[in-house]
Amino acid sequence: MIETGIYLFTGPEAGEKNDAINSIRDESKKKNGSLDEYRYFAADVRVADVIAQLQNESLFSSALFIVLRNAEIIKTKAEIELISGWAKQAGNSSNILILVSDEMSVDKKLESAVPAGHRKIFWEMFENRKEQWLVSYFKKNGFGINADAVSQILEMVENNTESLKSECSRFFYCFEPGHQITAADVDKILAHNREESAFTLFESMCDRAKRKNERFETAVAILNKIRLSRESNAVSVIAGLTYCFRQLRNWNALFSGGVKPTDAQLKAGGFSSKKNQELYRQASGVWSNGSVASIISLLAATDMSIRQEGSAFEDTRLVMLLHSIINKDGIYCSEYSYD
Repeated sequence: MIETGIYLFTGPEAGEKNDAINSIRDESKKKNGSLDEYRYFAADVRVADVIAQLQNESLFSSALFIVLRNAEIIKTKAEIELISGWAKQAGNSSNILILVSDEMSVDKKLESAVPAGHRKIFWEMFENRKEQWLVSYFKKNGFGINADAVSQILEMVENNTESLKSECSRFFYCFEPGHQITAADVDKILAHNREESAFTLFESMCDRAKRKNERFETAVAILNKIRLSRESNAVSVIAGLTYCFRQLRNWNALFSGGVKPTDAQLKAGGFSSKKNQELYRQASGVWSNGSVASIISLLAATDMSIRQEGSAFEDTRLVMLLHSIINKDGIYCSEYSYD
């Protein structure tokens, strides 16, 4: 039973987070009979307008259900007081507000406006849990899958359950139920028919066989293909690159101080296959620890700029991003130089 109308969900695991949101929505719909649903990004809407909407009665349904994403950018005293004020009386309302962020945390005062029982961090799954989730997902849909295929999928797909569901559903249209998915099947369905993505973009950016200017030209060409595809959303591209560079940071940490990690440690870090190990070995030779830290900060800053400015300057921002990562090792400032 829903006790109060405000929730806060943070963390990078998009699939489980969305499942939790949908569960609350379904429960509210069952309780109230009907819902008016709205989904906003904090950069695109005024908090005052969202709260006003929650305070007003709906003319056509019993309750409102609002998901407000990018809650990490809600920082002003006025915005937080509006949300906190509504939350205090939300127990008497059928309306629901779910604050969502891909970051681990939001402003502490905003966090304190949400009851502890309605706050949850959705952590990225550990490697062994991802493997178990994949096996279970295929089994639930009437398919088997061997260990090599599981490893190959995890190397090729962004490791949250939302992306895994989207990519793995392709197999269910290509094979009869009961089929055992193999590494060859993965290569056929995902690799050969694979569209360009943030992950193929990352691979091109750390190709040490090419000079910097060649890598930049290839990366821009791949970016242009991505922008013409169904994965054209700039925020998704940045999220994928951020995942890759965080993995590179993890790789560097495993090898810090000249230590050689064990196979078990590499597997736990998400580097179980030789192909994946070679990719991050190359990447570690392109960017130092300091560069990786700078690049991750640059990705976050670019993401924020795009969300605030809208889609008008997306392409320019993304090309600037690639230039700074490839040619400047992540160093950036308020003005970009292309010399």
